[in-house]
Amino acid sequence: MSVAGDSKAAPGVVPGEGAGEAGAGGGGILGRDYRALTFGVVSVVLLVAFEATAVGTAMPVAARDLHGLGLYAFGFSGYFTTSLFAMVVSGQWCDRGGPLAPLATGIAAFGAGLVISGTASAMGVFVLGRAVQGLGGGLVIVALYVVVGLAYPERLRPAVMASFSASWVVPSIVGPLVSGTVTEQLGWRWVFLAIPALVVLPLAVMLPALRRTAAHAGPRDTVRPRMDGRRIGLAALLACGAVLLQYAGQDLRLLSVLPALAGAALMVPAALRLLPRGTFRAARGLPTVVLMRGLASGTFAAAETFIPLMLVTQRGLSPTLAGLSLAGGGLTWALGSYLQARPRFEPVRERLVQVGMLLTAGAIAVVPLALDHAVPAAVVAVAWCAGGMGMGMTISTLTVLMLRVSRPADTGTNSAALQVGDALANVVFVGAAGSVFAALGGGSVAPAAHAAATRAASHPAAFAAVFLPAAALALAAAAISRRLRPRAS
Repeated sequence: MSVAGDSKAAPGVVPGEGAGEAGAGGGGILGRDYRALTFGVVSVVLLVAFEATAVGTAMPVAARDLHGLGLYAFGFSGYFTTSLFAMVVSGQWCDRGGPLAPLATGIAAFGAGLVISGTASAMGVFVLGRAVQGLGGGLVIVALYVVVGLAYPERLRPAVMASFSASWVVPSIVGPLVSGTVTEQLGWRWVFLAIPALVVLPLAVMLPALRRTAAHAGPRDTVRPRMDGRRIGLAALLACGAVLLQYAGQDLRLLSVLPALAGAALMVPAALRLLPRGTFRAARGLPTVVLMRGLASGTFAAAETFIPLMLVTQRGLSPTLAGLSLAGGGLTWALGSYLQARPRFEPVRERLVQVGMLLTAGAIAVVPLALDHAVPAAVVAVAWCAGGMGMGMTISTLTVLMLRVSRPADTGTNSAALQVGDALANVVFVGAAGSVFAALGGGSVAPAAHAAATRAASHPAAFAAVFLPAAALALAAAAISRRLRPRAS
């Protein structure tokens, strides 16, 4: 597979400008040629990031008010499941007609889902809104990656990915605080209803620039690839399997084995066909890029999910302090992404991923030391700063590598594969961690549980059984990263 932009102008570049020199007159991603588009795509990422960090604060109150604590987890899994499906649809849609339509549709669906949830009078309707929102989120994230591949020359893509990571910094710090204040003062509904109004500005700025990009980057022939109904069907099976696995993971009765087996039977064949051939055996090049993205994201998410719970139940920290222990990771994530964007690291991108995964593995391995009360709880915050740095280096670099090895016609499909691998690893790793945690006597995590009762019911071994395997998998990923570079042809 040839590297896009090696032998001809990169898609999205005005004819006559080479890929390496495109936009030279306008400078970097904030130069005159890219300023409007950069502002638009970064604004979309910023809004998605703020929603993601704020919704966790409002969700428990929403579920309580709607008398739906029994469906609490589905408020999250509903979003994930539909986004998993929408990622594949978005990849097909982008390859067929460009990213403009799926991006606009995704933003509209994202906003509509927020309105449905914010006006819901029953928990079932609330979950439906989250599912609609997930459809929008899945369409948007893949379309944004395609925009980066089409509109920016290769030399600017690392900087764009760094700006995406930077967009998560402020929301990760102020999002929970703003959401908590709005929830207490105005009500949880306004956390959902206020965000759609903020979508208008980035759309107004970005869409004209994106239309100009589409005009220059449109297909040179009149034949467009058809939507692959088979891949879309496989995505539906994958999403259904994910639902069954999540349901089984929350119910440890013997009968839950049946939905777990059914979920695996749906997910495994679908994943094998949706992800690049050779992904699960770490074939060189794109398959390893996709595998590494899943391993990095899944191990980090599995550990991060249980850190606040550990600090509250085992060390007696308040939920606010426990949440703030992760804030430093958001800052260093942006710093790691900024570092990978430096031109001096261009020849050694594969090595950056290896270093990043070593940092992440070390950070996860340090976290369970806080189970010993002789160790300051602050060690977790320090470790998570190192882990965030590693993830910032790894995730952004993997995206750049994916775009580098993707032909223009395959950018949408490969972007979708990267996101599907990411999302699939999240549900499998977090689900498995939750099942192991519960099986070893982990305490209740219901929102109404009292801290003292939860502390008494929890067991340190249950937390160690989550963190140590995640660290081992991250370490294995560091070894696998040597296969990121394609074989020399």
